[in-house]
Amino acid sequence: MTLSAKDIEYIAHLARLEIDQADVPAYADKLGKIIDFIDELASADTGELVPMAHPLQMRQRLRPDDVTETDQRDYYQENAPETAGGLYVVPRVVE
Repeated sequence: MTLSAKDIEYIAHLARLEIDQADVPAYADKLGKIIDFIDELASADTGELVPMAHPLQMRQRLRPDDVTETDQRDYYQENAPETAGGLYVVPRVVE
């Protein structure tokens, strides 16, 4: 696909990019090649392929869901200016 200089400038505007006029032909060539490759990929017949979540047929190893740390909430809240019911009290921001 061939892109015009106007197309490249429009794309650069949408992306909020500033490009030099001297670089526009190079961008047009490279973006055109990318779009051609996407068209080539889109034309591939994938009708009989089965979608897969992972390329390997293996189960995910999970660690046991065990508590490994002790509760230190009171220790952490000792330095807080104000707490109530185990929660940090903060100044009201929204009225």
